[in-house]
Amino acid sequence: MTELHATPLVSVNRLCKTYGGEGGLFGSRTVALKAVNNVSFDIAAGETLGLVGESGSGKSTTGRVLLQLEAPTSGDILFRNKNITGLSKTMLKPYRRDMQIIFQDPYASLNPRMTVGEFVAEPLDVHGLAGARSERQDRVASLFKKVGLDPSFMKRYPHEFSGGQRQRVNIARAIALNPAFIVADEPITALDVSIQAQIVNLFQDLQDELGLTYLFIAHDLSMIRYLCHRVAVMLRGRIVEIGPCEAIFENPQHPYTKALLSAIPVPDPDIERNRRPIAFDVNANLPPEEASLRAVGDRHFVLGG
Repeated sequence: MTELHATPLVSVNRLCKTYGGEGGLFGSRTVALKAVNNVSFDIAAGETLGLVGESGSGKSTTGRVLLQLEAPTSGDILFRNKNITGLSKTMLKPYRRDMQIIFQDPYASLNPRMTVGEFVAEPLDVHGLAGARSERQDRVASLFKKVGLDPSFMKRYPHEFSGGQRQRVNIARAIALNPAFIVADEPITALDVSIQAQIVNLFQDLQDELGLTYLFIAHDLSMIRYLCHRVAVMLRGRIVEIGPCEAIFENPQHPYTKALLSAIPVPDPDIERNRRPIAFDVNANLPPEEASLRAVGDRHFVLGG
């Protein structure tokens, strides 16, 4: 893994994203949903922070709000110590080069009417970095090689590729502008199990080569353990536990974290047959609104009263 730096590349402070709560049809009011509720964390340069939790916990919303693809309801997002919260599209454009996203569905992320070469080159055109046509082609060919694709594929269309190849195309586009930070929003979930490890290894190789920093959102805890330096566990829009990867997996503190880890399959039929995952009652264990993260170890924090 790459060397970590003490200074955070990304800092999120008391981030909130609320949907609804406003007037609806015929004067009715919708119920406010706190998709992200008072979330704070730092990501050091060169680090991979894993973000885990059940569907609907707020993981993807956190990633989208962090990149300003959706406006936060409140809170601050700092990138290289610059508060980018609420910046206009024009003022955000320079930061777009440094902050990219890779989505879960590799086919839906691609434009079926564009060749994959044109798709990867598009960010270069948008930011005025394309140069001459030959230079543009060389740059795209280099990106294809970097993600393990033959440059001769550049003239093909998305439907001509497998799921793993399509995700490699999306990764090539994400690194086209030499970003510092990438949000990987469940980038392996839609792929075959046999391909997932290849894509995770590609993420790690690119991090080592390019010094990338990741927020890696995933359901697969075994992949999180393999790839990430630290892990944050989300429940109902809040981070309930965050700490170094080994601390979370070897010494989980929050009941929800324990329940998640107990559900990881064991590659032994005899053990798996007799194993019982830990039950978790969210209503009985959810901390009150005023609860805050408290230290339980070295850089290991748990949400409690």
